Amino acid sequence: MHRRIIVPSALAASLTLAIPASAADFSPGAPGIGDSYYPASGNGGYDVSHYDLRLKYEPATDLLEGTATILATTKQNLSRFNLDLGLKVSEVRVNGRVAKFAASGAHELEVTPAVPLERNREISVVVRYAGKPSEFKVDGWSAWARTPDGGVAAQEPDSAVWWFPSNDHPLDKATFDVSVSVPAGHQAISNGVLQSQSTALGRTRFNWRSDKPQATYLATLAVGKFDITTDRTANGLPVLNAYSKDLGAHAGAARASIERTTEVAEWLETVFGPYPFNSLGGYVPNVTSGFALETQTRPFYSPRQFANGANVSVVVHELAHQWYGDSVSVRDWKDIWINEGFARYSQWLWSEKEGEGTAQELADYVYALRGADDPFWTVKPGDPGPENQFHGAVYDRGALALQALRNEIGDEDFFAILKGWPKQFAYGNARVADFVRYAERISGEPLAELFDTWLYEPSKPAAPAAAAAGPSAPATPRTTAKAGAKAAKPVQPKSWKKIAATNTVHDHERGHDHESGHKGHGGH
Repeated sequence: MHRRIIVPSALAASLTLAIPASAADFSPGAPGIGDSYYPASGNGGYDVSHYDLRLKYEPATDLLEGTATILATTKQNLSRFNLDLGLKVSEVRVNGRVAKFAASGAHELEVTPAVPLERNREISVVVRYAGKPSEFKVDGWSAWARTPDGGVAAQEPDSAVWWFPSNDHPLDKATFDVSVSVPAGHQAISNGVLQSQSTALGRTRFNWRSDKPQATYLATLAVGKFDITTDRTANGLPVLNAYSKDLGAHAGAARASIERTTEVAEWLETVFGPYPFNSLGGYVPNVTSGFALETQTRPFYSPRQFANGANVSVVVHELAHQWYGDSVSVRDWKDIWINEGFARYSQWLWSEKEGEGTAQELADYVYALRGADDPFWTVKPGDPGPENQFHGAVYDRGALALQALRNEIGDEDFFAILKGWPKQFAYGNARVADFVRYAERISGEPLAELFDTWLYEPSKPAAPAAAAAGPSAPATPRTTAKAGAKAAKPVQPKSWKKIAATNTVHDHERGHDHESGHKGHGGH
């Protein structure tokens, strides 16, 4: 009896599989990946595994020519799909065959393959393109900076569309090979390990490899004339730092900061666990901007970060992002706190290590800095809104939330969480809610109310993060209130000015101020 039912069903299923899907079963991939802040970012219908970029750049004219080979897997039956790119395309091939293409929206490239693509199929897409990245703008702004001797791609949350076609959202991470031809005497800096370089006929080609999943905005390209230092860590990882030859008065302070990259990374390993990537470094091109950015393995620093002397704190911030933001990336841009709150808190921990103010003293100072009526407290770090994505509250109130957590659950569980989280979600994506659940699981304590208070209430919490401070901690508004005394204003910790410099040095080209939030802020 059972056989008569099962066998025909199995046969029917096998016949269904053998029949090609009709055209009606195929549909276009979505023009956005579904981000709540940036609906046009990324695309639906496929997942990229690898980008192979073969580029040629002319510093004198800003002309970039490229051939991008994209390896991906389809996630639905696709009649067509989108890539994100702002430069002019001359040819697209899908699985070797010429495909139709059209530009739409601010940076959409609509690709229609010669044959519709079935779900769960590995595909290759080759895009030939060219253009001057500095001439391309989205809403009046650019992620591409011209320099006296070249150009640089570094911005957040978008920079890829200025120099390569991609699925431009952190949710679709991939490995990268970036090969760049530049005039001899220039260098091309990118992510990961410099595999090789060769010079012929007046041009030099640099071949870079980033072999762990990388979000598209964390891919970087810098062409110019650099002084380069190389080394290896105690564990054998290659270290490569690059400095524009024309940094002027900022050159010494920049080197004195970036050359401590290995030392800072070794210390961060004691806090966050093993370094997650295949190389270390940083680069300082001669740009007029003021921000820094955690471009994977090789953070970008504007010279102005070092206008007042060396600042190791900004190096701590950008390297902390290698764990918090790069290895574990946001699922949605509203989850920015899981990047920035932790990178800022790492600066507090470095201050504690250096004897320039404990994390608790910094928390007390930050809490006391602004009154309850300050609009700072209306920004919700757990969901700040696109207009406030890089607001100071995401950083400073975001770090206060972590100090509150530390005081609530104690150092043992707190530091176990800081190490465990990057391991749990390594090379993937996560939400704020994932962190809350993870912290509850590790600590065994209910923490939803604490996180709601510090990340989601649009008002100044009634008590500082130091509510559970020990007797050796400085007086806080709550502890002094218990004693019936007026709260004393905390003394400014020695490290504060260096930490604050990563707030107040801004990318003036964007015309935005840190308190209002923007994409190009000082010290992402």
